[in-house]
Amino acid sequence: MMHVSVLLDSAIDYLAIRPDGTYVDATFGAGGHSMAILSHLHTGRLIALDADPDAIARAQAITHPSFTFVHANFSELRRVLIDCGVEQVDGVLFDLGVSSMQLDNAERGFSFRDSAPLDMRMNPYHGRSAYDILATASERELADIFFNYGEERAARRIAHAIVERRTAGKLPKTTFEFAQFVSGVVHRPGKRERIHPATRVFQALRIAVNNELDVLRDGLVAAVDTLRTGGRIVAISFHSLEDRIVKHAFKGDARLEILTKKPLAPDAREMAENPRARSAKLRAAQRKAS
Repeated sequence: MMHVSVLLDSAIDYLAIRPDGTYVDATFGAGGHSMAILSHLHTGRLIALDADPDAIARAQAITHPSFTFVHANFSELRRVLIDCGVEQVDGVLFDLGVSSMQLDNAERGFSFRDSAPLDMRMNPYHGRSAYDILATASERELADIFFNYGEERAARRIAHAIVERRTAGKLPKTTFEFAQFVSGVVHRPGKRERIHPATRVFQALRIAVNNELDVLRDGLVAAVDTLRTGGRIVAISFHSLEDRIVKHAFKGDARLEILTKKPLAPDAREMAENPRARSAKLRAAQRKAS
């Protein structure tokens, strides 16, 4: 499936790009948002970040003189800007979640459509994999992960079943096997499921593997810290946990004026053209004068 930037036009509109401004695309991905920002710049500058090493080659294909790519997580935004000689920026864009390219690459372990190692790391060369967590976390830790990050009501039952299987030396090692295992634990015969029974557990594991919520909090604070007066921050989220963090970060920061009283959602046309857009929510805010 080709990756399509979600809420692209709305994100660019809310950034209110100045031709001579300095901007950050905190989640480069396939580069769709970056290319759109660059099309509005004349003497300005765009710095793009991405933790996924697969993004490096895509970024190298962009030869625009105003473009700089840094292989880094957006929690490192302050360091990246210092290294780039930038003190303040006019706008920062966050497009959160997992891209279609990551989902479609079975070996990354983000999806259970195909059988692959239980990895789920945004940077596959750093940190613990999903399998590592399943193999070492306590039953309580696993239950907390599934409940807090996946809002899974059967969290304790799933965690207990995992520990039992682990103790017996039969812990699933692939995405497909693990999805089948979770389904067997929670599926109720005769009940038609709206989503696959393993969906929330996979989301929870991915968030835990990449420490996504803490990283997001850190990234949002760093972004606001570096915004000049009148600068804007735009965040596109894809599940309620992310959106809640963005909402509270914007509302709780006295330096910001909220531009979106309610989150902006894709229209029917975009959702029909890009199924990934269905759960997207966009929030925007502007740095007030001191």
